[in-house]
Amino acid sequence: MLDIGFSKPALPKTGALAILIAEKEKLSGLAAQADKACGGAIGRALEAAKFTGRKGTSCTILAPGAGLSRMVAVGLGEAAKIDVRTAEDAGGHLGAALAAEAEAAIACDGSVKAHAASVAYGANLRSYRFDRYRTKEKPEDKPKLSALTVLTDDPAKAKAEYAPLAAVAKGVFLARDLCSEPPNVLNPYEFAARCEALESLGLDVEVVGPKEMKKLGFGALLGVAQGSENDPCMVVMRWNGAGKGDGGKGDGGKGKKGKKAKPICFIGKGVTFDTGGISLKPAANMEDMKWDMAGAGTVAGLMAALAGRRANVDAVGLLGLVENMPSGNAQRPGDVVTSASGQTIEVINTDAEGRLVLADVIHYAQKEFDPAFIVDLATLTGAIIIGLGHEHAGLFCNDDKLASQLEAAGKASGETVWRMPLGEEYDKLLKSDIADMKNVGGRPGGSITAACFIQRFIDKDRPWAHLDIAGTAWGAKDKPTVPKGAVGFGVRLLDRLVAAHFEGGKHDG
Repeated sequence: MLDIGFSKPALPKTGALAILIAEKEKLSGLAAQADKACGGAIGRALEAAKFTGRKGTSCTILAPGAGLSRMVAVGLGEAAKIDVRTAEDAGGHLGAALAAEAEAAIACDGSVKAHAASVAYGANLRSYRFDRYRTKEKPEDKPKLSALTVLTDDPAKAKAEYAPLAAVAKGVFLARDLCSEPPNVLNPYEFAARCEALESLGLDVEVVGPKEMKKLGFGALLGVAQGSENDPCMVVMRWNGAGKGDGGKGDGGKGKKGKKAKPICFIGKGVTFDTGGISLKPAANMEDMKWDMAGAGTVAGLMAALAGRRANVDAVGLLGLVENMPSGNAQRPGDVVTSASGQTIEVINTDAEGRLVLADVIHYAQKEFDPAFIVDLATLTGAIIIGLGHEHAGLFCNDDKLASQLEAAGKASGETVWRMPLGEEYDKLLKSDIADMKNVGGRPGGSITAACFIQRFIDKDRPWAHLDIAGTAWGAKDKPTVPKGAVGFGVRLLDRLVAAHFEGGKHDG
Protein backbone atom coordinates (compact mmCIF):
# COMPACT_ATOMS: atom_id res chain seq x y z
CA MET A 1 0.00 0.00 0.00
CA LEU A 2 1.04 3.55 -0.61
CA ASP A 3 2.15 5.56 2.39
CA ILE A 4 -0.12 8.58 2.03
CA GLY A 5 0.36 11.84 3.89
CA PHE A 6 -1.62 15.07 3.91
CA SER A 7 -0.12 18.56 3.95
CA LYS A 8 -0.99 22.18 3.34
CA PRO A 9 -0.60 23.28 -0.30
CA ALA A 10 2.98 24.15 -1.19
CA LEU A 11 4.79 23.84 -4.48
CA PRO A 12 7.15 20.83 -4.34
CA LYS A 13 10.78 21.57 -5.09
CA THR A 14 11.43 18.15 -6.62
CA GLY A 15 9.52 15.13 -7.88
CA ALA A 16 6.20 15.07 -9.69
CA LEU A 17 3.12 17.22 -9.15
CA ALA A 18 -0.35 16.10 -10.19
CA ILE A 19 -3.25 18.46 -10.73
CA LEU A 20 -6.97 17.82 -11.21
CA ILE A 21 -8.89 20.07 -13.59
CA ALA A 22 -12.60 20.24 -14.38
CA GLU A 23 -13.90 21.11 -17.84
CA LYS A 24 -13.64 24.82 -18.69
CA GLU A 25 -11.64 25.37 -15.48
CA LYS A 26 -8.61 27.62 -15.66
CA LEU A 27 -5.37 26.89 -13.84
CA SER A 28 -5.72 28.08 -10.27
CA GLY A 29 -4.26 27.53 -6.83
CA LEU A 30 -1.14 25.37 -6.79
CA ALA A 31 -1.44 24.59 -10.51
CA ALA A 32 -1.28 28.30 -11.30
CA GLN A 33 1.70 28.73 -8.97
CA ALA A 34 3.49 25.87 -10.70
CA ASP A 35 2.71 27.33 -14.12
CA LYS A 36 4.11 30.69 -13.07
CA ALA A 37 7.23 29.08 -11.61
CA CYS A 38 7.74 27.21 -14.89
CA GLY A 39 7.41 30.33 -17.00
CA GLY A 40 3.98 29.38 -18.35
CA ALA A 41 5.23 26.05 -19.72
CA ILE A 42 2.41 24.08 -18.13
CA GLY A 43 -0.37 26.18 -19.60
CA ARG A 44 1.25 26.11 -23.05
CA ALA A 45 1.70 22.34 -22.91
CA LEU A 46 -1.92 21.73 -21.90
CA GLU A 47 -3.11 24.00 -24.70
CA ALA A 48 -0.90 22.26 -27.25
CA ALA A 49 -2.20 18.87 -26.12
CA LYS A 50 -5.80 20.18 -26.44
CA PHE A 51 -6.40 19.13 -22.83
CA THR A 52 -9.86 20.33 -21.82
CA GLY A 53 -10.42 18.59 -18.49
CA ARG A 54 -12.74 16.00 -19.98
CA LYS A 55 -13.39 13.18 -17.50
CA GLY A 56 -10.87 10.36 -17.69
CA THR A 57 -8.37 12.23 -19.89
CA SER A 58 -4.83 13.05 -18.84
CA CYS A 59 -1.80 14.95 -19.99
CA THR A 60 1.80 14.41 -18.85
CA ILE A 61 4.39 17.16 -19.16
CA LEU A 62 7.98 16.04 -18.70
CA ALA A 63 10.49 18.31 -16.92
CA PRO A 64 8.32 21.45 -17.07
CA GLY A 65 10.77 23.40 -14.92
CA ALA A 66 10.96 24.66 -11.32
CA GLY A 67 12.71 21.44 -10.33
CA LEU A 68 9.70 19.24 -11.14
CA SER A 69 10.37 15.93 -12.90
CA ARG A 70 6.93 15.92 -14.46
CA MET A 71 3.47 17.42 -14.20
CA VAL A 72 0.41 15.22 -14.66
CA ALA A 73 -3.02 16.70 -15.28
CA VAL A 74 -6.18 14.59 -15.04
CA GLY A 75 -9.61 15.71 -16.19
CA LEU A 76 -12.59 15.64 -13.83
CA GLY A 77 -15.38 16.36 -16.30
CA GLU A 78 -18.17 18.81 -15.51
CA ALA A 79 -17.54 20.63 -12.23
CA ALA A 80 -21.18 20.27 -11.14
CA LYS A 81 -21.00 16.47 -11.47
CA ILE A 82 -17.83 15.89 -9.46
CA ASP A 83 -18.52 13.43 -6.65
CA VAL A 84 -16.73 10.82 -4.56
CA ARG A 85 -16.58 8.32 -7.43
CA THR A 86 -15.14 10.94 -9.77
CA ALA A 87 -12.46 11.76 -7.22
CA GLU A 88 -11.61 8.10 -6.61
CA ASP A 89 -11.27 7.39 -10.33
CA ALA A 90 -9.13 10.48 -10.83
CA GLY A 91 -6.90 9.37 -7.96
CA GLY A 92 -6.62 5.98 -9.62
CA HIS A 93 -5.53 7.51 -12.92
CA LEU A 94 -2.92 9.55 -11.06
CA GLY A 95 -1.73 6.53 -9.09
CA ALA A 96 -0.92 4.78 -12.35
CA ALA A 97 0.63 7.87 -13.96
CA LEU A 98 2.90 8.57 -10.98
CA ALA A 99 4.06 5.00 -10.34
CA ALA A 100 7.48 5.57 -11.91
CA GLU A 101 8.23 8.59 -9.70
CA ALA A 102 10.31 8.34 -6.54
CA GLU A 103 8.31 11.15 -4.93
CA ALA A 104 5.04 12.78 -5.90
CA ALA A 105 2.30 15.09 -4.67
CA ILE A 106 -1.30 15.67 -5.70
CA ALA A 107 -2.84 19.12 -5.47
CA CYS A 108 -6.42 18.76 -4.24
CA ASP A 109 -7.77 22.27 -4.66
CA GLY A 110 -10.26 23.86 -6.98
CA SER A 111 -13.27 21.71 -7.89
CA VAL A 112 -12.01 18.63 -6.06
CA LYS A 113 -10.91 20.21 -2.78
CA ALA A 114 -13.78 18.60 -0.83
CA HIS A 115 -12.72 15.11 -1.94
CA ALA A 116 -9.03 14.93 -1.01
CA ALA A 117 -9.48 11.68 0.96
CA SER A 118 -11.27 10.05 -1.97
CA VAL A 119 -8.48 11.04 -4.36
CA ALA A 120 -5.97 9.45 -1.99
CA TYR A 121 -8.15 6.33 -1.71
CA GLY A 122 -8.32 5.92 -5.47
CA ALA A 123 -4.56 6.32 -5.85
CA ASN A 124 -3.97 3.74 -3.14
CA LEU A 125 -6.36 1.20 -4.67
CA ARG A 126 -4.67 1.51 -8.06
CA SER A 127 -1.19 1.02 -6.55
CA TYR A 128 -1.87 -2.68 -5.87
CA ARG A 129 0.66 -5.07 -7.36
CA PHE A 130 1.12 -8.80 -6.79
CA ASP A 131 4.81 -9.47 -7.41
CA ARG A 132 5.98 -11.80 -4.65
CA TYR A 133 6.95 -14.55 -7.10
CA ARG A 134 8.95 -12.35 -9.49
CA THR A 135 12.65 -12.92 -8.90
CA LYS A 136 14.28 -11.45 -12.03
CA GLU A 137 12.31 -8.31 -12.65
CA LYS A 138 14.39 -5.40 -13.93
CA PRO A 139 14.52 -2.36 -11.63
CA GLU A 140 13.13 -0.10 -14.34
CA ASP A 141 10.04 -2.32 -14.60
CA LYS A 142 9.20 -1.95 -10.92
CA PRO A 143 7.10 0.94 -9.63
CA LYS A 144 9.13 3.37 -7.55
CA LEU A 145 6.40 5.31 -5.82
CA SER A 146 5.93 4.20 -2.23
CA ALA A 147 4.78 7.47 -0.65
CA LEU A 148 2.38 10.11 -1.86
CA THR A 149 1.56 13.53 -0.43
CA VAL A 150 -1.92 14.97 -0.85
CA LEU A 151 -1.91 18.76 -0.70
CA THR A 152 -5.12 20.18 0.72
CA ASP A 153 -6.33 23.22 2.69
CA ASP A 154 -7.46 21.07 5.63
CA PRO A 155 -5.01 18.16 5.94
CA ALA A 156 -6.26 17.13 9.39
CA LYS A 157 -9.82 16.69 8.11
CA ALA A 158 -8.67 14.81 5.03
CA LYS A 159 -6.49 12.52 7.12
CA ALA A 160 -9.41 11.69 9.42
CA GLU A 161 -11.68 10.97 6.44
CA TYR A 162 -9.02 8.80 4.84
CA ALA A 163 -8.38 6.54 7.86
CA PRO A 164 -11.44 4.27 7.41
CA LEU A 165 -10.88 4.23 3.64
CA ALA A 166 -7.34 3.00 4.22
CA ALA A 167 -8.74 0.13 6.32
CA VAL A 168 -11.10 -0.81 3.50
CA ALA A 169 -8.22 -0.65 1.01
CA LYS A 170 -6.31 -3.13 3.17
CA GLY A 171 -9.32 -5.44 3.01
CA VAL A 172 -9.45 -5.10 -0.77
CA PHE A 173 -5.73 -5.85 -1.01
CA LEU A 174 -6.16 -8.95 1.16
CA ALA A 175 -8.92 -10.22 -1.14
CA ARG A 176 -6.74 -9.52 -4.19
CA ASP A 177 -3.76 -11.27 -2.63
CA LEU A 178 -5.79 -14.37 -1.84
CA CYS A 179 -7.15 -14.58 -5.38
CA SER A 180 -3.71 -14.03 -6.90
CA GLU A 181 -1.93 -16.77 -4.97
CA PRO A 182 -1.10 -19.95 -6.90
CA PRO A 183 -3.16 -22.99 -5.92
CA ASN A 184 -0.15 -25.02 -4.81
CA VAL A 185 0.35 -22.36 -2.13
CA LEU A 186 -3.20 -21.41 -1.18
CA ASN A 187 -4.86 -24.68 -0.23
CA PRO A 188 -7.78 -24.64 2.24
CA TYR A 189 -5.65 -24.73 5.38
CA GLU A 190 -3.21 -22.09 4.16
CA PHE A 191 -6.23 -19.89 3.44
CA ALA A 192 -7.50 -20.58 6.95
CA ALA A 193 -4.10 -19.70 8.45
CA ARG A 194 -4.22 -16.30 6.75
CA CYS A 195 -7.65 -15.72 8.24
CA GLU A 196 -6.35 -16.66 11.69
CA ALA A 197 -3.68 -13.97 11.31
CA LEU A 198 -6.52 -11.41 11.23
CA GLU A 199 -7.16 -12.00 14.91
CA SER A 200 -4.64 -9.19 15.43
CA LEU A 201 -7.38 -6.83 14.19
CA GLY A 202 -9.77 -8.02 16.88
CA LEU A 203 -11.59 -10.69 14.87
CA ASP A 204 -12.55 -13.99 16.47
CA VAL A 205 -11.55 -16.76 14.08
CA GLU A 206 -12.47 -20.44 14.33
CA VAL A 207 -11.38 -23.17 11.92
CA VAL A 208 -13.73 -26.17 11.66
CA GLY A 209 -12.01 -29.28 10.30
CA PRO A 210 -13.36 -32.32 8.42
CA LYS A 211 -13.98 -34.45 11.52
CA GLU A 212 -16.20 -31.80 13.06
CA MET A 213 -17.89 -31.11 9.73
CA LYS A 214 -18.70 -34.79 9.42
CA LYS A 215 -20.36 -34.66 12.85
CA LEU A 216 -22.31 -31.61 11.68
CA GLY A 217 -23.60 -33.57 8.70
CA PHE A 218 -21.78 -31.58 6.00
CA GLY A 219 -22.32 -34.27 3.38
CA ALA A 220 -22.57 -31.82 0.48
CA LEU A 221 -19.33 -29.94 1.22
CA LEU A 222 -17.38 -33.07 2.14
CA GLY A 223 -18.53 -34.76 -1.06
CA VAL A 224 -16.87 -32.00 -3.09
CA ALA A 225 -13.64 -32.32 -1.12
CA GLN A 226 -13.29 -36.10 -1.06
CA GLY A 227 -11.18 -36.35 -4.21
CA SER A 228 -8.42 -34.06 -2.90
CA GLU A 229 -5.32 -34.80 -0.86
CA ASN A 230 -5.85 -31.45 0.89
CA ASP A 231 -8.46 -31.52 3.63
CA PRO A 232 -11.35 -29.06 3.56
CA CYS A 233 -12.28 -26.71 6.36
CA MET A 234 -14.77 -24.02 7.26
CA VAL A 235 -13.59 -20.72 8.69
CA VAL A 236 -15.90 -18.74 10.96
CA MET A 237 -14.89 -15.10 11.47
CA ARG A 238 -16.71 -12.86 13.94
CA TRP A 239 -16.51 -9.11 14.41
CA ASN A 240 -18.34 -8.10 17.58
CA GLY A 241 -18.18 -4.39 16.95
CA ALA A 242 -21.60 -3.14 18.04
CA GLY A 243 -20.94 -0.32 20.49
CA LYS A 244 -17.26 -0.07 19.48
CA GLY A 245 -17.62 2.19 16.47
CA ASP A 246 -17.87 5.98 16.68
CA GLY A 247 -15.59 6.04 19.69
CA GLY A 248 -17.81 3.63 21.60
CA LYS A 249 -20.92 5.78 21.18
CA GLY A 250 -22.95 2.96 19.64
CA ASP A 251 -25.91 1.36 21.35
CA GLY A 252 -24.35 -2.05 21.86
CA GLY A 253 -26.04 -3.37 18.74
CA LYS A 254 -29.53 -2.73 20.09
CA GLY A 255 -32.40 -2.00 17.75
CA LYS A 256 -35.31 0.38 18.19
CA LYS A 257 -36.88 -1.64 21.00
CA GLY A 258 -33.66 -1.92 22.98
CA LYS A 259 -33.06 -5.57 22.08
CA LYS A 260 -29.68 -6.68 20.84
CA ALA A 261 -29.78 -6.80 17.06
CA LYS A 262 -29.05 -10.01 15.22
CA PRO A 263 -25.65 -10.20 13.54
CA ILE A 264 -25.37 -9.73 9.81
CA CYS A 265 -23.83 -12.60 7.87
CA PHE A 266 -21.62 -12.98 4.79
CA ILE A 267 -20.72 -16.35 3.29
CA GLY A 268 -18.10 -17.08 0.64
CA LYS A 269 -17.49 -19.98 -1.69
CA GLY A 270 -13.84 -20.95 -1.33
CA VAL A 271 -12.87 -23.59 -3.88
CA THR A 272 -9.12 -23.02 -3.85
CA PHE A 273 -8.77 -24.94 -7.09
CA ASP A 274 -11.55 -26.29 -9.28
CA THR A 275 -10.72 -28.93 -11.86
CA GLY A 276 -14.39 -29.75 -12.23
CA GLY A 277 -13.77 -33.06 -10.52
CA ILE A 278 -14.82 -36.14 -12.52
CA SER A 279 -16.77 -33.74 -14.78
CA LEU A 280 -13.34 -32.44 -15.77
CA LYS A 281 -13.00 -28.96 -17.23
CA PRO A 282 -11.17 -28.39 -20.54
CA ALA A 283 -7.45 -27.79 -20.13
CA ALA A 284 -7.53 -24.35 -21.79
CA ASN A 285 -7.59 -21.61 -19.15
CA MET A 286 -8.01 -24.05 -16.27
CA GLU A 287 -5.31 -22.07 -14.47
CA ASP A 288 -7.96 -19.39 -13.89
CA MET A 289 -9.66 -21.76 -11.49
CA LYS A 290 -7.19 -20.75 -8.79
CA TRP A 291 -9.57 -17.83 -8.16
CA ASP A 292 -12.67 -19.97 -7.76
CA MET A 293 -12.29 -18.98 -4.11
CA ALA A 294 -12.94 -15.29 -4.84
CA GLY A 295 -16.18 -15.25 -2.85
CA ALA A 296 -14.35 -16.45 0.25
CA GLY A 297 -11.56 -13.97 -0.47
CA THR A 298 -14.08 -11.14 -0.53
CA VAL A 299 -15.62 -12.20 2.77
CA ALA A 300 -12.17 -12.39 4.39
CA GLY A 301 -11.32 -8.94 3.00
CA LEU A 302 -14.64 -7.51 4.14
CA MET A 303 -14.23 -8.82 7.68
CA ALA A 304 -10.72 -7.35 7.79
CA ALA A 305 -12.10 -4.02 6.58
CA LEU A 306 -14.88 -3.95 9.17
CA ALA A 307 -12.46 -4.76 11.96
CA GLY A 308 -9.81 -2.38 10.62
CA ARG A 309 -12.16 0.60 10.65
CA ARG A 310 -13.83 -0.52 13.91
CA ALA A 311 -17.28 -0.80 12.34
CA ASN A 312 -20.13 -0.36 14.79
CA VAL A 313 -21.83 -3.67 13.94
CA ASP A 314 -21.85 -7.35 14.80
CA ALA A 315 -20.93 -9.36 11.70
CA VAL A 316 -20.19 -12.99 10.93
CA GLY A 317 -18.19 -14.20 7.93
CA LEU A 318 -18.10 -17.88 6.98
CA LEU A 319 -15.87 -19.46 4.36
CA GLY A 320 -16.32 -22.94 2.92
CA LEU A 321 -12.83 -23.97 1.79
CA VAL A 322 -12.26 -27.03 -0.40
CA GLU A 323 -10.44 -28.30 -3.47
CA ASN A 324 -12.41 -30.02 -6.24
CA MET A 325 -10.05 -32.64 -7.62
CA PRO A 326 -10.42 -35.85 -9.67
CA SER A 327 -9.11 -39.05 -8.10
CA GLY A 328 -10.11 -42.61 -7.38
CA ASN A 329 -11.99 -41.29 -4.36
CA ALA A 330 -13.63 -38.34 -6.07
CA GLN A 331 -17.35 -37.71 -6.09
CA ARG A 332 -19.06 -39.20 -9.14
CA PRO A 333 -21.90 -37.93 -11.32
CA GLY A 334 -24.91 -39.87 -10.07
CA ASP A 335 -23.91 -39.84 -6.41
CA VAL A 336 -26.49 -38.77 -3.86
CA VAL A 337 -25.32 -36.78 -0.84
CA THR A 338 -27.14 -35.64 2.27
CA SER A 339 -26.66 -32.00 3.21
CA ALA A 340 -26.46 -30.61 6.73
CA SER A 341 -30.09 -29.50 6.38
CA GLY A 342 -31.13 -33.12 5.80
CA GLN A 343 -32.06 -32.49 2.16
CA THR A 344 -30.66 -34.97 -0.35
CA ILE A 345 -28.93 -33.93 -3.56
CA GLU A 346 -28.37 -35.96 -6.72
CA VAL A 347 -25.02 -34.87 -8.14
CA ILE A 348 -25.46 -34.67 -11.91
CA ASN A 349 -22.35 -32.63 -12.60
CA THR A 350 -19.39 -32.52 -10.22
CA ASP A 351 -18.36 -29.16 -11.71
CA ALA A 352 -21.44 -27.60 -10.10
CA GLU A 353 -19.72 -27.88 -6.75
CA GLY A 354 -19.80 -24.38 -5.29
CA ARG A 355 -23.51 -24.56 -4.55
CA LEU A 356 -22.91 -27.79 -2.61
CA VAL A 357 -20.32 -26.03 -0.47
CA LEU A 358 -22.63 -23.09 0.18
CA ALA A 359 -25.58 -25.33 1.06
CA ASP A 360 -23.94 -26.71 4.19
CA VAL A 361 -22.28 -23.47 5.29
CA ILE A 362 -25.55 -21.54 4.91
CA HIS A 363 -27.43 -24.08 7.00
CA TYR A 364 -24.76 -23.88 9.72
CA ALA A 365 -24.83 -20.07 9.72
CA GLN A 366 -28.58 -19.97 10.25
CA LYS A 367 -28.58 -22.60 12.97
CA GLU A 368 -25.66 -21.12 14.91
CA PHE A 369 -26.13 -17.37 14.48
CA ASP A 370 -29.74 -16.68 13.40
CA PRO A 371 -28.52 -13.71 11.33
CA ALA A 372 -30.59 -10.69 10.34
CA PHE A 373 -29.78 -11.48 6.72
CA ILE A 374 -27.34 -13.51 4.65
CA VAL A 375 -25.34 -12.39 1.62
CA ASP A 376 -23.37 -15.12 -0.12
CA LEU A 377 -20.76 -14.55 -2.79
CA ALA A 378 -19.51 -17.09 -5.28
CA THR A 379 -17.83 -17.41 -8.64
CA LEU A 380 -20.70 -19.76 -9.34
CA THR A 381 -21.59 -19.92 -13.04
CA GLY A 382 -20.21 -19.18 -16.47
CA ALA A 383 -23.81 -18.42 -17.41
CA ILE A 384 -23.73 -15.13 -15.52
CA ILE A 385 -20.84 -13.98 -17.72
CA ILE A 386 -22.88 -14.73 -20.82
CA GLY A 387 -25.74 -12.70 -19.38
CA LEU A 388 -23.94 -9.74 -17.80
CA GLY A 389 -20.38 -9.80 -19.10
CA HIS A 390 -17.77 -8.36 -16.75
CA GLU A 391 -19.48 -5.12 -15.72
CA HIS A 392 -22.08 -6.26 -13.18
CA ALA A 393 -22.32 -9.10 -10.68
CA GLY A 394 -25.54 -11.06 -10.76
CA LEU A 395 -27.82 -10.29 -7.81
CA PHE A 396 -30.45 -12.80 -6.75
CA CYS A 397 -32.52 -11.83 -3.74
CA ASN A 398 -35.68 -12.86 -1.90
CA ASP A 399 -36.14 -9.44 -0.26
CA ASP A 400 -36.83 -6.24 -2.22
CA LYS A 401 -35.46 -3.98 0.50
CA LEU A 402 -32.14 -5.81 0.75
CA ALA A 403 -31.91 -5.91 -3.05
CA SER A 404 -32.42 -2.14 -3.27
CA GLN A 405 -29.79 -1.54 -0.59
CA LEU A 406 -27.28 -3.69 -2.48
CA GLU A 407 -28.02 -1.94 -5.77
CA ALA A 408 -27.49 1.46 -4.15
CA ALA A 409 -24.28 0.33 -2.46
CA GLY A 410 -23.07 -0.98 -5.80
CA LYS A 411 -23.58 2.37 -7.50
CA ALA A 412 -21.92 4.24 -4.62
CA SER A 413 -18.88 1.96 -4.55
CA GLY A 414 -18.50 1.37 -8.28
CA GLU A 415 -19.00 -2.38 -7.78
CA THR A 416 -22.30 -2.66 -9.57
CA VAL A 417 -24.87 -5.46 -9.42
CA TRP A 418 -27.83 -6.33 -11.63
CA ARG A 419 -30.88 -8.03 -10.17
CA MET A 420 -31.86 -11.30 -11.81
CA PRO A 421 -35.12 -13.23 -11.43
CA LEU A 422 -36.00 -16.11 -9.16
CA GLY A 423 -39.16 -18.17 -9.47
CA GLU A 424 -40.97 -21.46 -9.19
CA GLU A 425 -40.68 -22.29 -12.89
CA TYR A 426 -36.88 -22.12 -12.63
CA ASP A 427 -36.86 -24.03 -9.35
CA LYS A 428 -38.82 -26.90 -10.93
CA LEU A 429 -35.87 -27.58 -13.23
CA LEU A 430 -33.99 -28.92 -10.19
CA LYS A 431 -36.45 -31.79 -9.70
CA SER A 432 -34.69 -35.15 -9.28
CA ASP A 433 -36.14 -38.60 -9.88
CA ILE A 434 -34.35 -40.14 -6.90
CA ALA A 435 -33.50 -37.33 -4.45
CA ASP A 436 -34.90 -34.06 -3.13
CA MET A 437 -33.13 -32.15 -5.90
CA LYS A 438 -30.45 -32.24 -8.59
CA ASN A 439 -27.45 -29.97 -8.36
CA VAL A 440 -28.00 -28.58 -11.88
CA GLY A 441 -31.07 -27.62 -13.85
CA GLY A 442 -29.68 -27.72 -17.38
CA ARG A 443 -28.08 -25.04 -19.57
CA PRO A 444 -31.03 -22.62 -19.94
CA GLY A 445 -31.01 -20.04 -17.15
CA GLY A 446 -28.01 -21.72 -15.54
CA SER A 447 -27.16 -18.88 -13.16
CA ILE A 448 -30.82 -18.63 -12.11
CA THR A 449 -31.27 -22.33 -11.37
CA ALA A 450 -28.00 -22.23 -9.42
CA ALA A 451 -29.43 -19.42 -7.27
CA CYS A 452 -32.68 -21.36 -6.88
CA PHE A 453 -30.63 -24.30 -5.60
CA ILE A 454 -29.03 -22.12 -2.93
CA GLN A 455 -32.38 -20.63 -1.99
CA ARG A 456 -33.62 -24.10 -1.04
CA PHE A 457 -31.28 -23.94 1.96
CA ILE A 458 -32.43 -20.51 3.18
CA ASP A 459 -34.90 -20.50 6.07
CA LYS A 460 -38.36 -19.19 5.30
CA ASP A 461 -38.63 -15.40 5.82
CA ARG A 462 -34.83 -15.01 6.13
CA PRO A 463 -33.64 -12.08 3.96
CA TRP A 464 -30.98 -13.43 1.60
CA ALA A 465 -28.99 -12.29 -1.38
CA HIS A 466 -26.72 -14.28 -3.65
CA LEU A 467 -24.02 -12.49 -5.65
CA ASP A 468 -22.66 -14.43 -8.60
CA ILE A 469 -19.28 -12.76 -9.12
CA ALA A 470 -17.88 -15.10 -11.79
CA GLY A 471 -17.69 -12.21 -14.27
CA THR A 472 -16.36 -9.54 -11.90
CA ALA A 473 -13.79 -11.28 -9.68
CA TRP A 474 -10.94 -11.06 -12.20
CA GLY A 475 -10.16 -8.27 -14.64
CA ALA A 476 -8.46 -8.68 -18.01
CA LYS A 477 -7.68 -4.97 -18.30
CA ASP A 478 -6.86 -2.02 -16.07
CA LYS A 479 -9.63 0.14 -14.64
CA PRO A 480 -9.13 3.46 -12.82
CA THR A 481 -8.84 1.99 -9.31
CA VAL A 482 -8.24 -1.66 -10.27
CA PRO A 483 -5.14 -2.93 -12.06
CA LYS A 484 -5.77 -6.01 -14.19
CA GLY A 485 -5.90 -9.29 -12.30
CA ALA A 486 -7.66 -9.96 -9.02
CA VAL A 487 -10.31 -7.30 -8.35
CA GLY A 488 -11.36 -7.98 -4.76
CA PHE A 489 -14.91 -7.37 -5.98
CA GLY A 490 -17.45 -7.05 -3.22
CA VAL A 491 -15.33 -5.69 -0.38
CA ARG A 492 -16.15 -2.07 -1.18
CA LEU A 493 -19.73 -2.93 -2.11
CA LEU A 494 -20.52 -4.75 1.12
CA ASP A 495 -18.61 -2.31 3.30
CA ARG A 496 -20.78 0.44 1.82
CA LEU A 497 -23.90 -1.66 2.49
CA VAL A 498 -22.91 -2.06 6.14
CA ALA A 499 -21.94 1.58 6.63
CA ALA A 500 -25.11 2.91 5.04
CA HIS A 501 -27.68 0.63 6.63
CA PHE A 502 -26.46 -1.60 9.46
CA GLU A 503 -24.10 0.25 11.79
CA GLY A 504 -24.97 1.66 15.18
CA GLY A 505 -28.06 -0.51 15.56
CA LYS A 506 -29.75 0.98 12.49
CA HIS A 507 -30.84 -2.36 11.01
CA ASP A 508 -33.92 -0.64 9.64
CA GLY A 509 -32.38 0.45 6.36
